[in-house]
Amino acid sequence: MSKWQIPAKGGHMEAADGVYYQNMTNLEVKQRLEKNDVILIPVGSTENHGPSAPYGEDTYLDTRLCEQVALATGCTVAQPIWYGSHPYHHLGQKGTIIIPEEVLANYLMYVFAGFWNAGFRKMVVVNGHGQDYVIPLAIHKFGKKFQVPSIILYTHFWNCAKEQLDVVENGGPYETPFVHADEVEQSWSLALFPELCKQEFATSVPTAPLLPPGHINNSAERGTGPIKWYNALGSCGMECVCQPQGVIGDATKADAEKARLGIERTLDYLEKLVNDILTKYPAGTLPPIEMMTQRDRADIEAVIKGPNEPGGRHIYTIAYE
Repeated sequence: MSKWQIPAKGGHMEAADGVYYQNMTNLEVKQRLEKNDVILIPVGSTENHGPSAPYGEDTYLDTRLCEQVALATGCTVAQPIWYGSHPYHHLGQKGTIIIPEEVLANYLMYVFAGFWNAGFRKMVVVNGHGQDYVIPLAIHKFGKKFQVPSIILYTHFWNCAKEQLDVVENGGPYETPFVHADEVEQSWSLALFPELCKQEFATSVPTAPLLPPGHINNSAERGTGPIKWYNALGSCGMECVCQPQGVIGDATKADAEKARLGIERTLDYLEKLVNDILTKYPAGTLPPIEMMTQRDRADIEAVIKGPNEPGGRHIYTIAYE
């Protein structure tokens, strides 16, 4: 019997139950940091997912996973980033809100800085949307600009499920390969936020590849090619031209039970990640200063103490513009 709630029974975004940072007072955050200083940062998107799933599907997938992990581990969740970056083939799709890569990377860099300044120096970014080429950039920009001891890890959560995202002949539960708003993604949505899905309107829309198979891997890395999907231009048709319905694949085949093992595996991994971070670096402990920066040690020690503390300073005294 799994401890995870599948199907999930509602979310926690407005609840005062010790999950979301933005729902807490500064006193509650201070008390929380003494026990667990890991924060999960869901980075989602707002995009067309067809007639059977909400525009916020990518974001709700993130938050519903993060909420269960927070309840299991005592870590904190940041309210999500609702608007993300998108690959070229999403351009112009009706209802999809596209943020330029440079804008999102800089935005995330300062989100990291704000949480570091607040005391959450261990961050896990959780994302399932196609913006893999942006989030690592944000992490490295933060590392170069501020140069403070930190742990910032990016988990593309689909990769945690491994073969449980695959078709039956490869050990998975699905009839069709994972693409977008299809059998796979709709199954996960039905398992994690069924109240927002309209399965009776599910549809099937064919893919539009522009190259022979065997070269391009998909977003969950369950394909056969060595080229990651975001390392390509001209590998597929633009969605607003080829799939204006917002679906690529067959959402009519979706079933929450097909997603169960993949979601459990993903939640198990995220729980282990949080616990492993805290085992290695308990609350208030960071990687050694001398191994992570060549800035003046006194400056680093001051910002680690933080603003409003005797001898402490805020992180922006090291770098801002």
